Amino acid sequence: MESGPEVFAGAAFALFGAGLLVWTGVCVRTGHPVAEGVSRPLAALTALLAGVAFLATGGWLLATL
Repeated sequence: MESGPEVFAGAAFALFGAGLLVWTGVCVRTGHPVAEGVSRPLAALTALLAGVAFLATGGWLLATL
């Protein structure tokens, strides 16, 4: 019972991180801006780092069950 919130949080973090990585990859590949008003390399790098951090956090939460 106590691991329910941890499973939910881990899944949410992992799905968001994976989605952010996929979305950033599609934007970079097609040439669309990742963020408005920011240079493309800086926006892509920031989004990639955030995606990896969220995915790693989700994986860590799911691994500590």
